[in-house]
Amino acid sequence: MAGSQQQTPDPRNADVLIYLNGQLLPRAEARVSLYDGGFVCGDGIWEGIRLHKGALLFLDDHLDRLYWGAGRIRLDIGMDRAALAGELGRTLAANRMHDGVHIRLMVTRGEKSALNQDPRNALGRPTVAIVAEYKLPAPELASAGVSLATSSVMCTPAAMFDMRLNSHSRLNLIAALLQAIDAGADEALMLDPNGFVSSCNATNFFFVRHGEVRSSRGEYCFNGITRGKVIAQCQQNAVPVSLGEFTLAEAQAADEAFLTGTFGGITPVREIDGRALLTPYPGPVTRRVQELYGALRDAQANKTQGVGQE
Repeated sequence: MAGSQQQTPDPRNADVLIYLNGQLLPRAEARVSLYDGGFVCGDGIWEGIRLHKGALLFLDDHLDRLYWGAGRIRLDIGMDRAALAGELGRTLAANRMHDGVHIRLMVTRGEKSALNQDPRNALGRPTVAIVAEYKLPAPELASAGVSLATSSVMCTPAAMFDMRLNSHSRLNLIAALLQAIDAGADEALMLDPNGFVSSCNATNFFFVRHGEVRSSRGEYCFNGITRGKVIAQCQQNAVPVSLGEFTLAEAQAADEAFLTGTFGGITPVREIDGRALLTPYPGPVTRRVQELYGALRDAQANKTQGVGQE
């Protein structure tokens, strides 16, 4: 079995330089303090960004989400968008990266004077880390699809724990995934507090019925960049798409289903709660969505100046 985050191992990753607070360091030397707020209590935010054919895909969207999240938790990143984009480019250039790279950009509140959650104990300098690695989805994700099992752990509204915030704290999502693993599945399908399908533990969820792509309204799921691009591409290319409140039974009876995320792009689903979907994976609508998203990525790369080098 392989979850949606399963990658193809790449030996080049052993030698990548990691950006940490302005320095480029070998992996073994990139360390943070035990007093760092991110380690102590998950006090930080992050972004996953893909380097595709020399372009940082949808970088403006990712920076919008990062700085929005920082504002929500009153975290000063310590540099503006242009400066941070420049550090991303510096990291990629130092590693001579051009394609097939996934980047984890992480910002925490930094070192604290005491081991507690109070943000007023932060010493004032955030921790900014950029880990760029050669990462491609494992081939079996496309050929075999993934299986989902419904978790009893629910997605939460903004007034409880905002799913749209890319927080370092992921324990609720990990708990959901552990339930799915125990059920013999690859990833967890999560419901909203009203019992409607919302998202998976690491990706957003779509299903197809009678040629129509369906997904949640978005109130309780991740604010996914890929999710938004897929919805827009469907709307612009005559692929019927509906955002609404859909029951688990409707999802289980789907013709097709797929997951979206920065790392895997569009990942087909083969079964939900042990029930094989009606159409062999990937089905025709899933393939159409994959084609549209692939064309969008290539178009984005073609109009964006390369940031790495061979």
